[in-house]
Amino acid sequence: MMHTGKRHRSPTPRLILVGILVVVLFAVALALPLERWLADMRGWLDGYGWQGLVIFAVIYVVATILLVPGVAITLAAGALFGLGKGTAVVSVSSTTTAALAFLIGRYLARGAIETKAAANPRFGAIDRAIGQNGWKVIVLLRIVPLLPFGLSSYFFGLTAIRFRPYVLASWAAMLPGTFMFVYFGHVAAQGLSGAKEEQSSISAGQWVLWVVGGAALVTATLYIARLTRRALSEPPGIESADGSEEVRTHG
Repeated sequence: MMHTGKRHRSPTPRLILVGILVVVLFAVALALPLERWLADMRGWLDGYGWQGLVIFAVIYVVATILLVPGVAITLAAGALFGLGKGTAVVSVSSTTTAALAFLIGRYLARGAIETKAAANPRFGAIDRAIGQNGWKVIVLLRIVPLLPFGLSSYFFGLTAIRFRPYVLASWAAMLPGTFMFVYFGHVAAQGLSGAKEEQSSISAGQWVLWVVGGAALVTATLYIARLTRRALSEPPGIESADGSEEVRTHG
């Protein structure tokens, strides 16, 4: 049966909800001693020198291996380490998680992961698409995930893709999103620190740069996501956002 097309849902309502959530979280952060907590955590990690980055990386890997969403930890990396170190430590940590979960799914807990995958209607379609398109589908699914990061990493271990191209594709595809969330965490921490001071040392020009930079990152990410979703509709076996499977047969 030939796929006859699908309707794309507008991302506007979701973006509005995300915007409201950001405002609420910032308001809560102002009401709590979050700036002091961040300072204490930063001081504790700085006391370990470069080993503080390793400690944070271990926390990230263990948490995401246990399927804890990594977004909050990524934001924390930006707040604690800044843009450069934060991006580096999260990039290494998330790639390590992707690799370990893949190996666990392929070798150590294959039976349990297969049972979990069989209960997920999207996995079969993703498995067929990866079998036909390999690392390219991994790149697309890392940019616009149809499954949560940790869960998908376990599932990918059941597919036919080889380990090295999987790791390289995952690292490259996750890097832009990592940079974006680390950036937001860094800017939020700087803004929170300034808001706690009676005389903020943050200039209007810095605020403009942060806002414009953040808007540019969001715009670029949404544009890439739109292109990726369009590309995901092409390979056989990829599901659409509404859960209906898109499969093309020949002959």
